[in-house]
Amino acid sequence: SAMEPAKAPPPHEKIAEALLRWYAANRRDLPWRRRRDPYAIWVAEVMLQQTRVETVIPYYERFLARFPTLQDLATAPLEEVLKVWEGLGYYARARHLHRAARTLVQEYGGSFPQTLSEWRRLPGVGSYIAAAVLSIAFGQDLPAIDGNGVRVLARLFAVEEDPRRPAGRRRLEALAERLLPRGQAGDFNQALMDLGATLCTPKAPRCSACPLQAFCAAFRQGDPEAFPVRAPRRSLPHYDVTAGVIQDGDRVLIAQRPLEGMLGGLWEFPGGKVEPGESLEECLKRELREELGIEVEVLEPMMTLRHAYTHMRITLHVFRCRWMGGTLQPIGCADARWVRIEELDRYPFPNTDRQIVERLKAEGVPERDDLLPWRSGPESGFSIIQGER
Repeated sequence: SAMEPAKAPPPHEKIAEALLRWYAANRRDLPWRRRRDPYAIWVAEVMLQQTRVETVIPYYERFLARFPTLQDLATAPLEEVLKVWEGLGYYARARHLHRAARTLVQEYGGSFPQTLSEWRRLPGVGSYIAAAVLSIAFGQDLPAIDGNGVRVLARLFAVEEDPRRPAGRRRLEALAERLLPRGQAGDFNQALMDLGATLCTPKAPRCSACPLQAFCAAFRQGDPEAFPVRAPRRSLPHYDVTAGVIQDGDRVLIAQRPLEGMLGGLWEFPGGKVEPGESLEECLKRELREELGIEVEVLEPMMTLRHAYTHMRITLHVFRCRWMGGTLQPIGCADARWVRIEELDRYPFPNTDRQIVERLKAEGVPERDDLLPWRSGPESGFSIIQGER
């Protein structure tokens, strides 16, 4: 009724205490929590940015085994970094991490900056990663709210704004700032993450086991799943994309995507997006002409793959092709080369193209060698780019 007294704001110290007490007893034993060094914590935070903990752990362990220190990462070639990252997705993270490692070695003498503004200047480091590393590795009093933390805070205070919008984001940051127990920011930030990951889950949160139930506005309102509030999303666009498999005996032609942009630096079977009014075959011929300067005959469909990225869905139509002419040159890509099928595993591929590689390995060397009928010997201008390094 209108006569009810306004609820007193929840006591912030009590919330932080209850959360830290719960964390001390329930914290997840994760490999990056066994190390204090900023490098290891930074690598973990970059991997965790858009990927679940269970998926990250084996990649994290492989990555640190291969690049145990900042120096090791900075001196490694990018292709090797991408190869260790292969399958983890969102590859710009790996390129930025590598570039940032080089910057830290060249400009900071291999030490880590101690301020948010310097961290923010590194490639791929946003305010969340900067705050996470500074709070967890350096004990600085900074809130770092990941997706789990956003959900916990939005429910705890029944935040009406969409946290993906600037106003909602600012409101959550102010709340986290108020709750933060001085001198314990690292544990507090990780406790919020663990609570969101284990109890305060997107669907069917386990409120009865939650240390913050007594303080939680969404629980009192009876529908925690109504938070965080989501403004309606647009549906994802769909594109048809083609790819060509051009074989010569036991070798196949692959191209490297431009270093900047989506999946940059990864290798693929060349092709591209179908334009309006174009057939799949016409698209593939045009793309191979534009990207590599070659003319092909499209022989037969090989496989169809579907994949969803964050911002779009694709159907990849893969065809076997025969090279009819033209001089191979990487016009619309970073590099192109002939590679023996058993050597394809050395190259980092996106998940869709990795499935084509597996199919080629399973098939073995084709019986017929008529895929390059116009070739008249080694002088045909065919071996311009060799697969050997």
